[in-house]
Amino acid sequence: MTRPSNATRVTIVDDHALFAESVALTLENEGYQVRRIDLADSRATLASVLAAILRGNPRIVLLDLELGRVGDGMRLITPLASNGVAVIVVTGTVGGTWRGECLRRGAKAVMTKTSPLEEVIATVRRARDGLPLMSREDRDRLMTEAAHGQDEDREMRSRLERLTRREMEVLGALMRGAQVRDIARESVVSEATVRTQVKSILAKLELSSQLSAVGAAYKVGWRPPGEATT
Repeated sequence: MTRPSNATRVTIVDDHALFAESVALTLENEGYQVRRIDLADSRATLASVLAAILRGNPRIVLLDLELGRVGDGMRLITPLASNGVAVIVVTGTVGGTWRGECLRRGAKAVMTKTSPLEEVIATVRRARDGLPLMSREDRDRLMTEAAHGQDEDREMRSRLERLTRREMEVLGALMRGAQVRDIARESVVSEATVRTQVKSILAKLELSSQLSAVGAAYKVGWRPPGEATT
């Protein structure tokens, strides 16, 4: 079907084919000019995806955050927004403070893939018509939550830096799923010594369990000595 030259251009960046196709078909039936970015190319990178999006000169981009091997879609928000694109995040990501962080980076709205298709389409219509996509109250609340979460992450990184090298090694072993007896055997020390080290780790991190310590370390992207961060 030929679209009028003034049809609103929408680009979909999502590696889930069924979802993307459903949204694209519905938008095309409403008269939008829709383009999907191919994420299956083994050579695709965030930089090449960004270039491909901008070449199409879209007015609106529906963006997933989880782009498979290509990387973290959140990193595309700021450069797209700075080019005047209305970014609507539609993702399967749940939990955490990602919504506020997306808004802080310039997204106009954040939605989950559990949202009804009609709600997604209605949000695109509002973006097309230049209408607000979220209330100021919701935006402010989510951005405040994101800022608070960043403060908490910085504090946890600071606490992790207080660990001795040996405590870092023990925490790293716990992150790999090792038990206290395994760590003791590998280090040729008593289990009592390892338990004392674990107790010190928890005190410095201000946490109450090994599980919470492991979770906190993963959450802020911490890695023990000798392991590269990603």
